[in-house]
Amino acid sequence: MIKVFQYLFQLTSEECQLLSSLITFRKLKKGSFLIFENQVCNEISFVKSGILRSFFLNSKEEEITNCFTFENEFMTAFSSFITQKPTDENIQAITDCELEIIDKLAIERLFNSSFRWADIGRRIAENEVVNLHYRIACLQKKSAIERYETLFINHEKYIKHIPLIYLASYLGISTRHLSRIRQVVVF
Repeated sequence: MIKVFQYLFQLTSEECQLLSSLITFRKLKKGSFLIFENQVCNEISFVKSGILRSFFLNSKEEEITNCFTFENEFMTAFSSFITQKPTDENIQAITDCELEIIDKLAIERLFNSSFRWADIGRRIAENEVVNLHYRIACLQKKSAIERYETLFINHEKYIKHIPLIYLASYLGISTRHLSRIRQVVVF
């Protein structure tokens, strides 16, 4: 996480030390949950290795995959983290994962320590809003083939680790339709 922050925000050595002092580490086994629906989210995770997925249960109790998080990306139940109300999502490890964790109190400590950290937090939140907009626009504007191609191009090395049922749900299509797309799309 520190390397990513250094790259994105050119942290000073003091800022790196402060951030480092607030990070804890956690390992999740494949299939384990980071958070369950109806829990309040009090931490942000940085994926050092592995893949996480966020999913909701629809009215038929079917799992609908909302997003995947890959190495060097952040994952949290964002709305719950901000509002401190129970989340409606589940976050599960698709593979064994190594995570770096910062809890809410530590983040508040960072943001209160300087305007620079508050600005970094604002920029990260803005990036999350942009990513959400992109996800919604993709679902509404792009075809299933285009959505699959985009996912494949951006995350080729991870696709083979994600079960087809999760990929299909994320793309908003059936597993049968995804199988047909995978036969047609050749990279």
